[in-house]
Amino acid sequence: MHALKIAATGMAAQQTRVTVISNNLANMSTTGYNTRRAEFADLHYQQVTRAGSLSASDGTLIPAGVQIGLGVRPTAVSVNVAQGGLSATGGDLDLAIEGSGYLEVTLPSGISGYTRDGGLKRTGDGLVVTSDGYPVVPNITLPEDARSISINADGEFYAYFADRVEPELLGQFTLAGFSNEKGLEAIGDNLFLETNASGAPNVSTAGTNGLGVFRQGYLEDSSVDAVREITELIEAQRGYELNAKVITAADQMLSATTQIR
Repeated sequence: MHALKIAATGMAAQQTRVTVISNNLANMSTTGYNTRRAEFADLHYQQVTRAGSLSASDGTLIPAGVQIGLGVRPTAVSVNVAQGGLSATGGDLDLAIEGSGYLEVTLPSGISGYTRDGGLKRTGDGLVVTSDGYPVVPNITLPEDARSISINADGEFYAYFADRVEPELLGQFTLAGFSNEKGLEAIGDNLFLETNASGAPNVSTAGTNGLGVFRQGYLEDSSVDAVREITELIEAQRGYELNAKVITAADQMLSATTQIR
């Protein structure tokens, strides 16, 4: 009775799907969060009668054959890299990326991380960092006497001073692009790491090489569609229930078999 094990794989698959959906809903308000989607594939097939083989009775060609599927398995949790909406905040260090690309940050281990969360802050020394304190590459330090700042679409970082007419260029933020953004490894805190699947980062000026541009005073919203996620949740719940009913039916069939005298 393969139905018991097959239905069990179906229930496990729907559990995985619900887990992914719950994570999406939990991150509805996370800056720059991209929706995840669980993907599945069918398992190996048991070949009872192979298509194209010869019939043992009269030697005719069997056109279709008999294949018994053995269930389902998760293959990936892919990321939807669609652009989230932009919300105006008015913050001088709030920086949204309109288009593709990631800000590069330096992690405590010394390796590079990548993020689309542009809610930047400044340390007591004036260094521009992420909300978790990771310095943004290249390092830009704000002078104590800076009256205000301005960041243009290309990422050029200007500081204005009370005793000067012209602003001072402190540096320029760049963007990192990847040939396969879905191959990045998420490590939490809105951060990603480069992997062999993502390819090496292509660091360029914003607005060049297919990269997006910066928008000062804005933050990128999560791309989670609550209505779609709730619909997916209902489908997953019904799929779980149906697989549970298959297990119940298979159990009843086994019970009837054991009662035959």
